[in-house]
Amino acid sequence: MDETERIATSPSSKGRETSEFLMRIVRTLSHSADFEQREKEKARIDKAYKQSDKKLGELVTAHYEDLTKVTQDFSRMSKCINDSRERITKIREDLSSCKTLLHCKRDELRRLWIEGVEHKAMVALLDQVELIKEVPVKLDNFIISKHYLHATDLLVNAVAKLEKPLAGIDALRDLKAELIARNEQLHETLIEELNKQIYAAVPDQSVSLKRSSSYRRGSNLTKQLSDPECKQTKPTELLKPPEMVDLNKEIKEDLNGNPEENPAHFIAVLVEALFVLRKIPDSAERNKKMKDPLGIKSKIEPELSAIVARTSQQVVDSYAQQGESLSSQNQPRFLLELLENVFHQFRNVARMHKIVLRNLQRIIPTPEETVDEVSGVPVRNELLYDMNDVWSKIQAVLELVLREYLDVQTSSRQRTPTSFDEPSTDINSYFSKKKPTKSKKHHGKSDKISLFRFDASIHAMSTNSYVDDNMTFDTGNLFHVNLLSEVGLGKHQMVCKPSVNNITAIFMPLEAFIKEVEDAVACQDGTSSLQSFVTEFIQNIFLGQVHATVSSSIAAATKGFDALRHVVDHKTQKDLGVTRPLLTSTVTVDRNIRKLQELMQSLPTYGDQFLNMICNILKEYRDTCNSAYRGIVQIESDEKRVISATWAKDEDISRFLRSLPSWRSLQMSERQDLSKKLCSEEEIRTLNSKEALILISNLSSEAIIPQQEIITDVTQMRTIANVHESLEWFAGRLRQFCELLSARSPNSMNSIELSTREYPPVSDKSLESLKMLVKDFQDLAEICLLLLHLEVRVHCFYFLLPVAKQSNYAGPIDDLDPDSNVLKLNKDLSAMEEMLVQSLQPQKFKYIFESLGFLVSSILMSSIQYLKKINENGIKKMCRNLFAIQQNLTNITMARETDLDHARQYYELLYMNPDDVLSLIVEKGPDYSYSEYVSLFQLYQKSHPHIKPANLDTLLHKLEEVMNKTQNGSST
Repeated sequence: MDETERIATSPSSKGRETSEFLMRIVRTLSHSADFEQREKEKARIDKAYKQSDKKLGELVTAHYEDLTKVTQDFSRMSKCINDSRERITKIREDLSSCKTLLHCKRDELRRLWIEGVEHKAMVALLDQVELIKEVPVKLDNFIISKHYLHATDLLVNAVAKLEKPLAGIDALRDLKAELIARNEQLHETLIEELNKQIYAAVPDQSVSLKRSSSYRRGSNLTKQLSDPECKQTKPTELLKPPEMVDLNKEIKEDLNGNPEENPAHFIAVLVEALFVLRKIPDSAERNKKMKDPLGIKSKIEPELSAIVARTSQQVVDSYAQQGESLSSQNQPRFLLELLENVFHQFRNVARMHKIVLRNLQRIIPTPEETVDEVSGVPVRNELLYDMNDVWSKIQAVLELVLREYLDVQTSSRQRTPTSFDEPSTDINSYFSKKKPTKSKKHHGKSDKISLFRFDASIHAMSTNSYVDDNMTFDTGNLFHVNLLSEVGLGKHQMVCKPSVNNITAIFMPLEAFIKEVEDAVACQDGTSSLQSFVTEFIQNIFLGQVHATVSSSIAAATKGFDALRHVVDHKTQKDLGVTRPLLTSTVTVDRNIRKLQELMQSLPTYGDQFLNMICNILKEYRDTCNSAYRGIVQIESDEKRVISATWAKDEDISRFLRSLPSWRSLQMSERQDLSKKLCSEEEIRTLNSKEALILISNLSSEAIIPQQEIITDVTQMRTIANVHESLEWFAGRLRQFCELLSARSPNSMNSIELSTREYPPVSDKSLESLKMLVKDFQDLAEICLLLLHLEVRVHCFYFLLPVAKQSNYAGPIDDLDPDSNVLKLNKDLSAMEEMLVQSLQPQKFKYIFESLGFLVSSILMSSIQYLKKINENGIKKMCRNLFAIQQNLTNITMARETDLDHARQYYELLYMNPDDVLSLIVEKGPDYSYSEYVSLFQLYQKSHPHIKPANLDTLLHKLEEVMNKTQNGSST
């Protein structure tokens, strides 16, 4: 495209460009010398003009309407502009004339302007006065609806106006004084409302309701724990945790909502209102000058004490029957109810204080933002108080409550130092044989003897009591003042009787709450003050009193020589589930140990201390039982004991007796495992024969047994039987306790399900010590049973050995009565049976008298060697002896003693001559041993002098041949 077309078609060409284009054309035509050239240029321009005109016509035709409209608008705008020019010209002329006129009345106009300004200011002041006059009414409305932030802003602004803009108005002086007074009243109202939100916003409900089924219905208790003004709140709202407020947002108050619907926001509003009232310091310097401006810190302890007092009153009202007092009842469950309610409310108080502190942190500047005005050094800003102060006051109040209910003052005065690792009382001294003390004569200078002592006088006792009361921390007045200051009670309402033992019911929830406190508060030594108090109380007072109480109870039951003779009554037997009498001392010790076991569960932290206490008690009682046992079996002051006791302590004899089927079956019956049969009848007879041979070999070769070497008093045997039953029962219960402790031991792999609360883990050393003590009691119980078993047999030796050694069996007269020693034996056995059948279980009674017939027959058969001679009357007398014993033993064992028939038949062989006996052996076989036949032939020879010794040797030789022949025949 050439330059002409570009210029013509360019949409951006203007009037200036068009004129330049025309000038160039004129300049080209004027400078061109050739006519033809000019004609060409002219033709080209004409052509371009025509084209432009054509395009212009086309454009006008295409945009005719728009062009018409634009033309009309332009005409209208041009007209408006012309009209405006005319008006401006007129205004300019009018202003010029006004200026001329104003210049003529300048002073009068200035006066009128000043009057207008003054009237305007007066109208504004009147409006402010009207608004100020409405402030009290609006303020009352805001306070009634609890919109405290609006009330504070209104009051602060009103006072500010009265102090500055309206300060000169005398008519407002009374209103100003009233609003200043309302300022202080509003401050007190805000503090009161803030304390109300902190201490009475959420009462406890869940704790008391969950136990309403087990106690007397106390549903009204939790509804009355809060302040009476809060009773309108719904329970669901009470239990709902407060929503936290975003501290970065501006605190606003909704006049259309309920201010108390969100406690956290309401507390933020109250704190903001206090700050607006300038009751919260905004710098470190003002914080130091204004000591506790909000009064929150100083009210923590009284308010907490008031919570305890109100809760105590409600517990008393809910559980006390008409006319009764809970303070005289040992019902620690009411104390537990009180503390759980108090713990719940204290947690809520701490949560509310935390919300208050968060809002205070939002208002009070951070340490980096505060600089000392004099030195220019940054000063650390501290809040009015912190959570450590709150938890400290909570612990202090709880400590006062615990001191009151745990009776710390009385207990501390009665407390005596005790040692839990060593026995504090030597009970063995009650059973030891005391030597008579000789009076000592003083030589030389005599000692000074005080004739009078006044320490037990009334004056001295009252003085000492006064000193003790003043030395002990007196919590009474402080507790009463703090707790009763708000509720106005004339007397402190105790929910149960103060006692040291109340700690057992409250220890677990108390420890859980202390753990919460220690988690919330960073303690310097890792232990809170409340934990230190509880620990000191338990270690210095409670454990000592428990030890003293248990020791005195056991000492009273085991004191004196007759301590092991007293047994429990039938009701106690039935309660314990036993069929035989138990020693009162054992049951007393068991009950005290059960109490200590319960204390291990109630106070698991001190499980090792209680277990050591149990072990010490068991050691003392073990020594007591051993002393009593020695007092029975020991011969006077000599160290020598009765024969049965010596054998029971002999390891070989004891081991042999424990290996017998009768003992093993006894152990199996205790385990209720009776399905197994230990051995056959023949094996049992062989073992019984071995037992009889051992006893005969130890006693029959000696002279007559002295009376002091047997237990002649049958009641002593009953005592031993009672000791056995008691200690075996006691050891069984202790063994169960050991199993439960072993299941809780850190090194144990057992998983025993406990029917009750679990025991705490204990040290392996204490557990091993307990197991050793259980073994000692079990061993002593078994020794007592072995002693009875052996004592009955020693009595048989004591009465039957003189039958052959001292009696005459060759008299001319047939004595129809048994031997006097046999009658004494029967009487003695009957007396022992009468005593032991009431004291021992049936299987143990059977063990005592079982195989006794075999022993008696063996004794009398072996005693044939001590008979000098015997005739038919003597044979009859010996048979009467055996028959009398057989009848008595049958009545005792309720089974025919066939072994005595065997012995009687043995003596009846004396009716026959030796040859007939040999023939009988050949015919039926030997019923007795070779030695027994030899003793029989020897007595026959001594009873018949016509038989010479040579003939006796021949008979013995034949006997040997016959015995060998029959034994060989039976073996083949």
